[in-house]
Amino acid sequence: MNDESRAITKSNLVERISKKVANFGLRDSELSVNIILDEIINSLSEGNRTEIRGFGSFSVHYRKPRIGRNPKTGEPVSLPGKNKSHFKPGKSLKSRINNHSDNNL
Repeated sequence: MNDESRAITKSNLVERISKKVANFGLRDSELSVNIILDEIINSLSEGNRTEIRGFGSFSVHYRKPRIGRNPKTGEPVSLPGKNKSHFKPGKSLKSRINNHSDNNL
C-alpha cells in the first residue's frame, strides 16, 4: 500500500467525524474542521503558538536569509529569510505512533 492511499484528507476527516458523532451531519463536521483549522492558521499568522494538549503544538520558526545553490548549475543563489510553520508532536501522540508503528511498518 502506498503512502497516498493511506493519507487522510480533509474530506475523509469530515466524513469520519460525522459518522462518529451522533446527530452531527457532514455540514456540521465540515464547519467544525474548518473553524479549528482557521483558528490554528490565524494564531500562526499572528506569530502565536497553538497547543493542543496530548496532540502537539504548532508554531512559526523564522529561517534566516542564506546562500543556497542552483541544483542545475551549482551557482550560488541568495535566499531570503522566511517564516515556516512547525509542528511538534506531544508525548501522547509520540507514544501512540511509536507503539502503533512497531506493528505496522
